[in-house]
Amino acid sequence: MNKVILMGNLTRDPELKILPSGTSVANFGIATNERWKDSQTGEDRENVTYVDVETWNGQSEVINKYFKKGSPILIEGALKYESWDAEDGTKRNRLKVRMQRFEFVGSRSDNGNTSDSPETADPTPTADDQTQTTNEGAAA
Repeated sequence: MNKVILMGNLTRDPELKILPSGTSVANFGIATNERWKDSQTGEDRENVTYVDVETWNGQSEVINKYFKKGSPILIEGALKYESWDAEDGTKRNRLKVRMQRFEFVGSRSDNGNTSDSPETADPTPTADDQTQTTNEGAAA
């Protein structure tokens, strides 16, 4: 099973791209925090993890419209492994989350645009979107 659920804040504004096929893809980053009390010292501790996220089709356009750096978000998705050869000839790789679903978190003002934010947060893609997403993802 490959399922990820994360809640955090965007670390940068979403970057929306429209592919030649007309499919949209948005990339953004989120930061998640883990807090605990150190059992030996009693000090409060925190670990921040930064995660790259990509989303496709209608969801990418919603993310681009309603979210900005600092906006809170809850995402569900799957891990995606990417590898490539860098310009200097070294092999590079990374894990990112391919978002499948998301929810608005906090108040409307937390997400930037307050005048025309949707009342509900169910921008789940249709079956046609999922098929196109799968096909576009395989080509990318």
